[in-house]
Amino acid sequence: MGYLLDTNILTAILKNNQKVNSKLEEVRFLGEDVFISCITYFESKRGLLYANASRQISDLNKFCGIYRILFLDDLEIIEKPCEIHADLKRKGRKIQEADVLIAATAIVRGLVLISDDSDLLRVERLNLENWLRMES
Repeated sequence: MGYLLDTNILTAILKNNQKVNSKLEEVRFLGEDVFISCITYFESKRGLLYANASRQISDLNKFCGIYRILFLDDLEIIEKPCEIHADLKRKGRKIQEADVLIAATAIVRGLVLISDDSDLLRVERLNLENWLRMES
């Protein structure tokens, strides 16, 4: 099993959230793969640049040197969010497009998405965990 970190979880890591950092250390100790979506990288980097948060940008760069960034480099990863978006729109339950792309990446790659975004509960067949809200 591998993990894909959503933007809110990466933000928690960069803010040194102890609960999330402990869980990250645990899965690394167990030899599990941890990835970052290029969408998560984009959302994080643009916010840090806007805030002129040079220390956090440096931390993000170091983090991305350890954990691989997954790109939207496969047609299936583009097809899947189209299906998810259409399904949710038909049901009147749309979510942000960035979230759809991140969720689709997790589904296609067979990864558990780690997120604190309750909108993602609407996405069928998404394996979702929340390391911010888990019991200690």
